[in-house]
Amino acid sequence: MNSPSPSDNPLDRVLVLEMVRVTEAAAVAASKLIGRGDEKAADAAAVEAMRKAFDTLYMDGTVVIGEGERDEAPMLFIGEKVGGAPGKGPKIDIALDPLEGTTITAKAGPNSLAVLAAAAEGCLLNAPDVYMDKLAVGPGYPAGIIDLAKTPTENVTAVAEAKGVKPSDIIVCVLDRPRHADLIAELRGIGCGVVLIGDGDVAGVIAVTDEDTTIDMYMGQGGAPEGVLAAAALRCVGGQFNGRLVFRNDDEKARAAKWGITDLDRIYTRDDLVKGDCIFAATGVTSGSLLEGVKYRRGGTMTTESVVMRASSGTVRWIKGEHKI
Repeated sequence: MNSPSPSDNPLDRVLVLEMVRVTEAAAVAASKLIGRGDEKAADAAAVEAMRKAFDTLYMDGTVVIGEGERDEAPMLFIGEKVGGAPGKGPKIDIALDPLEGTTITAKAGPNSLAVLAAAAEGCLLNAPDVYMDKLAVGPGYPAGIIDLAKTPTENVTAVAEAKGVKPSDIIVCVLDRPRHADLIAELRGIGCGVVLIGDGDVAGVIAVTDEDTTIDMYMGQGGAPEGVLAAAALRCVGGQFNGRLVFRNDDEKARAAKWGITDLDRIYTRDDLVKGDCIFAATGVTSGSLLEGVKYRRGGTMTTESVVMRASSGTVRWIKGEHKI
């Protein structure tokens, strides 16, 4: 366990690489259930491994986005304390998804991740577990280039003009869901390329930060907790994000009120969701556009690939690990 060092920034006491060890542990645990058809077992393995890894870190952590509320999740529930120095270590808020893409893992599909974000206490939005309309673009564009109050066509046109291309040259990532039929039709109607993904919208949003993916924008509706995680990554590299919570019934509105959310129509920017310095870390479980998955090699070794980002420095590290089994 690491000793604390004096600093005004509590994240300085939590080494970036230690967060990677947490996502690595979850990814490795989940990888043993790739293709086995059991979503719950894969998720449970990742949750348990991540929980144990957190307890090796010198911090007084609180899960603000996790597996659900206490009565829904036995471990890594919202409000749970994590870290090896309760009451003594730096106070850190944690948003996490030990296995982003449980169905993907069960079916051995692409782009499942173990992912987390960390920030000083009070700097991550306590997003209720509801849907969120999402709109994202990568770094390098003028501030305010995207706006959820505008139509998909207007947003694509704005990004295309800033990029110096035609709207038909823009590629948009969208979750392949029936609820997105009208969105997909509108995008294709203006000639956009549409990359449809089956699951894992954290990876989908983060894809806009990497030119090698060729994805310019992310649009569509997915989980609100995953929106906060993606916003943390975009804060680290300068991308832009808009999110608006979607409520399907009175129970979901009551859940939002419990977390202090009263403006149900608010459009949140990236910096509304994640404030100040933050760390984002992810490790691939199955291979995808962002990261290679866990691979078991001859000779009793396995390999992992992770990415870790930090907002205060703008640093992005890609980490390949080789581990003895």
